[in-house]
Amino acid sequence: MLDFTSALYLGMDHAHHSLNPWAALTTGRPAALESPPGAGTLAEDLARLIGCERATLGTSTLHIFFDLFEVLAREGIAIFMDAGTYPILRWGVERMAAKGVPVTTFPTHDADAFERVLTQSHRSGLRPVVVTDGLSPATGRAAPLDRYLRLARAHRGWVVVDDTQALGILGARPASAAPYGRGGGGTAAWYGLRGPELIVGASLAKGFGVPLAVVGGSLGLIEAFESHSACRVHCSPPSAAHLAAAAHALALNRREGDERRHRLALGVQRFRWRLHAAGLAVSGGFFPVQTPSLEPAAASVHARLHAGGIRAVLHRPSQDRPARASFLITATHRPWEIDRAAAALVQIAGTPNARNSMRLGNDGQAAELHA
Repeated sequence: MLDFTSALYLGMDHAHHSLNPWAALTTGRPAALESPPGAGTLAEDLARLIGCERATLGTSTLHIFFDLFEVLAREGIAIFMDAGTYPILRWGVERMAAKGVPVTTFPTHDADAFERVLTQSHRSGLRPVVVTDGLSPATGRAAPLDRYLRLARAHRGWVVVDDTQALGILGARPASAAPYGRGGGGTAAWYGLRGPELIVGASLAKGFGVPLAVVGGSLGLIEAFESHSACRVHCSPPSAAHLAAAAHALALNRREGDERRHRLALGVQRFRWRLHAAGLAVSGGFFPVQTPSLEPAAASVHARLHAGGIRAVLHRPSQDRPARASFLITATHRPWEIDRAAAALVQIAGTPNARNSMRLGNDGQAAELHA
C-alpha cells in the first residue's frame, strides 16, 4: 500500500544499530538535579541551528509550553494569540488564561489586526507575548514573524513560536532552486530573524523524526526556564535513546539535509503539478502537507483511495467544517508513487481534465497522455 500519512517529511529514521550505544535508558534523576549525558551538547547544537543564544531540552512541547508561560508571567504579561495556533501551544495559553493572564486572539497571520489590538491594550503596563505557529500546514504559509517581532520589540515583549512543522524543513536563504532554504533551522532562519525577544519551541518529531522537544531563547530566559521549570523537577527527562536519535538526526542533517529537502521540494511540486494539470485545486503551498479540494466528498474519496491501496489522512479542521483528505509528501516518496497517487485521486474525483491529463498505466504507474 502506498502511504501518504507520515509526517516524517525528510524521511529520517533512526534504527538502533545506527545510534551511539547507551549504558542506561535513564539515570533516574530529574533534569533539575542533573541533565542526562549528552543533553548539554545536543542543546548547544540545536541552539546554533535555530539561531538562539541558548536552548534546553524537554520530553515534549506540551512539557515545554506548560512551563514557559509560567516563567514569562513572573514579569506580568498579556498574551496575544494567532488564531491558527496549534492545540498544544494553545493549551499552554489556556492554562495561563485560567490563572488570570489576559488573552486576546487575533485572526491567523494578520499582523495588522495584531497591531490594532496591541495598541488598544498598550496602557495596561503588561509585557505583550505574541503566540503563533511558525508555519501553517493547512496553507503552507509562514507566519509574519518579522512584523510580529518588530511590534513586540517596540513594546518590550516576546514572540513565542511553535516551530514543530518548520524545524528541519525551512532554513536560511530560500531561493527558487531551494524554496525551503538551507540548513533546516526553521521559520526564524527562513526569515533571517534573531534576537532576545524571540522564543522558539519545537518538537523534532516531524522533520528530524525524533519525539524530543527543544526551547531556545536568550541566555537569561533559558536560565530562568531551567531554574523554575516544574516539569524538570517532576517529570522524567528525555531518555538516552531519544538523545542518541536526535544527535543522529542532526548529523544526518549536516551531511545530507539540503539534498533531502531538495528531493522533498521536487516531490511536492510534482504532486501539485499533476493535480493542477487535471483541473483539481490543492492547498498547502510548497509545504509537504497537500490537501486537494474534495469537499463535500472527501470521506468517500478517502475510502475509495484506501480500497485501491493508497493511504491519505482524513481529518476535520474543526467540528463545524467538513472533513478533508490530505497527502503528506516525504523525501522518500519516489516519482512513480506520487504519480500513481495523483492519478488515482484524479480518476476518483472525476475532474474535468482527468481523461486528458492522466491515466493509470497497466503497471499501476501514472502515464502521460498527449491528447
